[in-house]
Amino acid sequence: LVFWMQAGFAMLEVGSVNKKNTKNILVKNIFDACIAAIMWYAVGSSLAGGNGDDFTTTGENGFAGSGGFFRTVSTANKSAYAKAGWFFGWTFAGAGCTIVSGAIAERATFLAYALYSVILTGFVYPPVVHMMWGAGKFSAWRSGPRLFGDCGVIDFAGSGTVHMTGGVAAIIAAGCIGVRKGFPDALPEGQPVYQALGILILWMGWYGFNCVSTLYIDGYAQSAAHVAMTTTLGAASGCLGTAAIGFVEKQYIDPGYVYNGVLAGLVSITSPCAVVSPRGALLVGAIGSLVYVGASKGVKAAGVDDAVDAFAVHGACGMWGVIACGLFATPFYYGVSYYSDRADDCAGVFFGGKASGSLAAAFACVFVILAWVGSTMGLLFGTLKATGLLRVSQEIEDAGLDDSKHGGAMSEVVAASVDGVKATEA
Repeated sequence: LVFWMQAGFAMLEVGSVNKKNTKNILVKNIFDACIAAIMWYAVGSSLAGGNGDDFTTTGENGFAGSGGFFRTVSTANKSAYAKAGWFFGWTFAGAGCTIVSGAIAERATFLAYALYSVILTGFVYPPVVHMMWGAGKFSAWRSGPRLFGDCGVIDFAGSGTVHMTGGVAAIIAAGCIGVRKGFPDALPEGQPVYQALGILILWMGWYGFNCVSTLYIDGYAQSAAHVAMTTTLGAASGCLGTAAIGFVEKQYIDPGYVYNGVLAGLVSITSPCAVVSPRGALLVGAIGSLVYVGASKGVKAAGVDDAVDAFAVHGACGMWGVIACGLFATPFYYGVSYYSDRADDCAGVFFGGKASGSLAAAFACVFVILAWVGSTMGLLFGTLKATGLLRVSQEIEDAGLDDSKHGGAMSEVVAASVDGVKATEA
């Protein structure tokens, strides 16, 4: 299901770019999955989990694991459960990586995109996984001692770990690469059929993203079923919220707000899906719609051309999702999916939890991801820009990346160009 989300991202992004760049965006999405597979096998899964860096038992800093590179070092890595975990982790790494492809669509060189995919999935994303989900100092999954009132951060399925990481990388990349011709008001119209198809595929895939984050089904079916319900409600309220905002603003129902509203709700509910009530899920998704619209407008006002609103959807709503856990997690649902003996202290502050617990951990998580991903991606994309390796030439951009990089544009694009020339001459 999570791997199927790659198809959703591909369709959404194809529907958001000029037809002359269709092949390019599709190839990049497929390369994301392939590069992520190799890097997750070679180094990523070891840095994310691995050995030698358990914050409580070894005294290490809880930043990244080690050992098990190429998945061959230990007997444990040969177990079926370890391989199932590797497979699930790869799909998450690929999903986080793909977030950037839409943000810098129609402008990036293939070399720059490949380098980004290698570095993010192999070296930048894995330490975030280790810190927030593994043996690192922020993880709430561990049964041993944790920071922040012995709570750790609630990030059940990855609003922060996956989506915010991808969203922060996306805004850095978009800021460095510069705007497309016609930004912001004269860009080519998208293809709504592909956009809607992409959104529905992503929504379907999200049930793997969130529900399967229980990592077991035996004994955890109650949690998985609850997550399916909250995920649905979060998506629905996010969609209707953005549609309502758009209607007030424009006096019509904007399809773009509808599509991205679904994603805003889904990203927002991804962290708290297991720990909030159904009513809480509705509220989280509705607030996520406000976060998305505000962030989208802010990015455009700053002069940054994020072609698919990747930061507004994944970065800003990812931050909100993590913080929402510290506000709305209930003791009952926290106890079902985490540890009941600390549910009262680690619930959201609106349900009696301590402000020094899950809420403090949420803000720390947001800060660490901003600092780590922002600095590493800033160095990468800044270097690529300074060396002239980040963006294609204006001539290539005008002709379309399909024509110069992938054996020619699609026949319908060529025909449309010829008709345009004839019309101009006439």
